Amino acid sequence: MAFTISEECTACGECAGNCPAGAIAGDKKGYAIDAEKCTECGACAEICPISAAKKC
Repeated sequence: MAFTISEECTACGECAGNCPAGAIAGDKKGYAIDAEKCTECGACAEICPISAAKKC
């Protein structure tokens, strides 16, 4: 199962900059993970300062 980003996201952008698959996109309002591109590596969950990235 792919990772998702919860509503707690503060739109810091750390996850998008560290996703090796380029599966994360967003803006000042928040970020989302493209489930089809997600390789389930967990880099987003490791880097997220507020633990908003989680496995589905």
